Amino acid sequence: MRLNEGKVGSTYVVRSVTAEDAVTRRLEALGVNEMTLVTILNKKGSGSVIFKVRGTRLAVGKKISDGISIEELSRIKEER
Repeated sequence: MRLNEGKVGSTYVVRSVTAEDAVTRRLEALGVNEMTLVTILNKKGSGSVIFKVRGTRLAVGKKISDGISIEELSRIKEER
């Protein structure tokens, strides 16, 4: 699922980041990498999302949130 499809208050694992190279590098520098935990703090109807990653709150628009694939944390634990 995409970041903007997640539920507010839930924690997810980042599966992949697909965006323009400069945006992807910036997100990686901010800690948004594969297998990183993110918690969705707030969502707007426009698709923008405020989320917490590694103790920092980030806000991204719809275009970027569409490029961040996430998976439920409980599903990861079940696979192990």
